[in-house]
Amino acid sequence: MKIVMIYDQIQSGMGTKDDKMLPLGGKKEAIGPAVMMQSCLKEIDGKVIATLYCGNGTYLQDPDMVVKKLTMMVKKLNPDIVMCGPAFNFKDYALMAAHTAEMISTETDIKAFAAMSVENASVIEKYKDKVHIIKTPAKGEGGLNDALRNMCLMAEHLVNDTVTDELTKDICY
Repeated sequence: MKIVMIYDQIQSGMGTKDDKMLPLGGKKEAIGPAVMMQSCLKEIDGKVIATLYCGNGTYLQDPDMVVKKLTMMVKKLNPDIVMCGPAFNFKDYALMAAHTAEMISTETDIKAFAAMSVENASVIEKYKDKVHIIKTPAKGEGGLNDALRNMCLMAEHLVNDTVTDELTKDICY
């Protein structure tokens, strides 16, 4: 299973919360939280083929254009699935993750989902009926390993078209 990750400047390791204007970019490798997912990815025969990233400020400046460009980049990479997150409790990143997952899911044949914490209630409410949103802890809270495992589990089920209501109820909002 070929996977693309989409991160903000913080999760990509390309900047801090003050580096909001980081332009769109990417690396053809696993970075950020994807590195922590390696054992889970092996269980589902998954490999991160690329990580795309963008600063929150860059996204907020022109959300539709950024999401369109991310979607075009994903199409060129042609993965089986795109994981947008974990966005934790970072509201701007959560919005970018959900918006991007929705666009990829509706504009391509590639499956995508977002992951974030409950602190992003307004984003979750807006997008939960449009894309799967995996539950994660807020930054610094316990339970991250379980959330990363659940992201891999959802990826496997989406790619294999075996998502069930029970799975969604257990790991999604």
